[in-house]
Amino acid sequence: MAEQFHRVGAVELCYESLGDPADPAVLLVMGLGLQMVWWRDEFCAELVDRGFRVIRFDNRDVGRSTKLPGPGVTAMQFLRRRPNPSYSLGEMADDAAGLVAELAPAGAHLVGVSLGSFIAQEIAIRQPGRALSLTSIMGRPGDGRSGRVARRMLLEFLRPAPVDANRAVEHMVATFRRIGSLDRTEIDDEDVRLAVRRSAARGTDVGSDRQLAAILAERDRTAALGSLEIPALVIHGMRDRIVLPSGGRATAAAIPGAELLEIERMGHDLPRWVWPQVIDGIERTARRA
Repeated sequence: MAEQFHRVGAVELCYESLGDPADPAVLLVMGLGLQMVWWRDEFCAELVDRGFRVIRFDNRDVGRSTKLPGPGVTAMQFLRRRPNPSYSLGEMADDAAGLVAELAPAGAHLVGVSLGSFIAQEIAIRQPGRALSLTSIMGRPGDGRSGRVARRMLLEFLRPAPVDANRAVEHMVATFRRIGSLDRTEIDDEDVRLAVRRSAARGTDVGSDRQLAAILAERDRTAALGSLEIPALVIHGMRDRIVLPSGGRATAAAIPGAELLEIERMGHDLPRWVWPQVIDGIERTARRA
C-alpha cells in the first residue's frame, strides 16, 4: 500500500499499512533517527504471511513525518546526560497511539526496537487500551542503571556522517558492523545500503538529535511496567553494546509474566539470521493475547 498520512495533534505521521485490514494489527516502532523503511519489506511480508496486518511509520522528526523546531542535544549534554529535550518519549508514544486509534481501534500488538522499544513501553503504560501485546527488542526500563551504553561506544553517537551520499552509505554499513551482530553477511550489508538510499530519497532532514535528547531525559518506567496486564516478550542480543543486556533483563523482570529471549551473537541490529527467532517470538506473544 502507498504511504499515507495521519495527523495526531500537531504531528503528521507518515505510515504504511500492509496486509488485510481485518487481520490483527502489529505496530512496528523503529529506533533512533531511522525511518520506517529500516523495517525490511521481507520482514514485514513474513508477518503478513502469518496473518497479521503490519503498520510501520516514521516517528516524529524522521522521514516524511513532521519535523519539529527546538534544540537537540549537544555533545557536552550527551556526555553529562543533562539534556534540554524539545519533547518527551511519552509524547512520541502518544503520536503512535493516535495512529493505532485511527487504524486499529481494537488495539495493536506493539513491537519496538531500541528507542522504538522505549516508545512501545510508554504506549502500553500510558494508553493500555491500545496495546494487545508488547515485544520489546533492545530495550530497557529507564532506571538509569540497566542497559547503559558501553563507554567505548559513546563515540558512535557523536561521529558525524559524511556529506557525500556514497560515503554516507558506507559509513552506515561500517557503523552497523561495529555495533551489530556477529555473523553479519553481505546480504545484511546490502540491507543497510538499501535502507540508507531509500531514506535519503524520502528526505534527509532528520531530528535524531532531538530524539536523543528525549532518550536522555527518559523517566524510570520500572514501576509502571509492573502494572501491565498484557503478554510481553523481551528480546535482547548478548553482544549488544549500545543497550547492554542488563536492560533486557531489567525490562523482563519489571513486567509480570514477561518472557525473556536472549540471543547469543546478536548485537544492536536485526540481521536476517535472527529474523526467524524474532518473528516467531512476535507471533507467539501475540497469540497469547
